Amino acid sequence: MRVLSAGLQDHLDSGGTTLCWCWRITRNDGVAFGFTDHDRDVVFDGTNFEAASGFTGSEITGAVGLNVDTLDVQGALKSDRLSEADLAAGLFDNALIEIYRVNWTEPDLRVLMRYGNLGEVARGATHFACEVRGLAHELQQPQGRIIQYGCDADVGDARCKVNLDQAAFTSGDGVVDALGDSPRSFTASGLDAYANNWFTRGLITWLTGANAGRPAEVKLHAKSSSGVSLELWQRPSEEIGEGDTFKITAGCDKQFGTCRNKFANTINFRGFPHVPGNDFMLRVASRTDRNDGGRLR
Repeated sequence: MRVLSAGLQDHLDSGGTTLCWCWRITRNDGVAFGFTDHDRDVVFDGTNFEAASGFTGSEITGAVGLNVDTLDVQGALKSDRLSEADLAAGLFDNALIEIYRVNWTEPDLRVLMRYGNLGEVARGATHFACEVRGLAHELQQPQGRIIQYGCDADVGDARCKVNLDQAAFTSGDGVVDALGDSPRSFTASGLDAYANNWFTRGLITWLTGANAGRPAEVKLHAKSSSGVSLELWQRPSEEIGEGDTFKITAGCDKQFGTCRNKFANTINFRGFPHVPGNDFMLRVASRTDRNDGGRLR
């Protein structure tokens, strides 16, 4: 049950209302964007809710219990702050969204209607549509650790504790020499000192070019007599250009041997490499020859 302020309740009771919808989207990097279906900008809480942004929302579907409340929002990609390239780059994945009902003549009179995260986003060149999921969707996600051979930390994070700023694990001298057969592949210079596959499963951060500031995961790092080639897991939101520079960090396949031999970090390995597997659990006892006393081995 929502408790309305006395001012907003009086406004609703007056019979003639000046209400609009406002959406605030906060990306994981803390950058916030505001949108409204009113014909003029609305400002509150330090956020400018942009009018004429093309934002519209469906009716909110609610349910009793732990079912996830959902609604859909659609919009035209004509806001200077919301572009197809940003959506393609994943900057809005699982972003926090707040939906307000606001008196646009007096924005302090408002009520928070929904609070959740952006779900699946479908986009085109001029429009987008996305699902807004209520907070109950967090209860449907796996929580805690899983007993498995592989490490469940990300290389370089607080649990892994590998210092990726070391020259042995990071190069800031990568330069795109030529584009490959696909938009995800290219040859590069500046990485000759590193062994083959050193950066496989690593992370590129573009320093210059159309993708400057955006990260990308490395699928393959191959070194041969003809040079160094790199392939990304996903196509960047903007085209890679010859001469683009990047920083790249070493990759990890999350196996115990890699943690030991590549990073000398076995003390922080977050997997369970010595847990017996299915072969051990399904193995049956066999009887030795009679000279061994018939003991089982």
